[in-house]
Amino acid sequence: QVELVESGGGLVQAGGSLRLSCAASGSIFGDNAMGWYRQTPGKQRELVATMNSRGSTNYLASVRGRFTISRDYAENTVYLQMNSLKPEDTAVYYCNIQNYYYEYFGQGTQVTVSS
Repeated sequence: QVELVESGGGLVQAGGSLRLSCAASGSIFGDNAMGWYRQTPGKQRELVATMNSRGSTNYLASVRGRFTISRDYAENTVYLQMNSLKPEDTAVYYCNIQNYYYEYFGQGTQVTVSS
């Protein structure tokens, strides 16, 4: 079992910044990818950004250039620096860790961007 603990969500004005953090603990083994998904009511959860064990990243097109994902491999922690936030970025953001053998999501943290 893997536990993911997220922090850093909140309310911010459009154009502002937030930094999300997620620490993983438990039965973590093998190479894996850590990242962030988000979901709004009535919509499917979508991938925002991921980073694998080799440092390769993948971003949702609408956040590329504004969001930056990073990892502390020694601490099993992933971060998401979100700049130039827009009202359409408002969502519950979920931390994710996965590899061939497992996939886990965190409990989610609310990000609200006011116009």
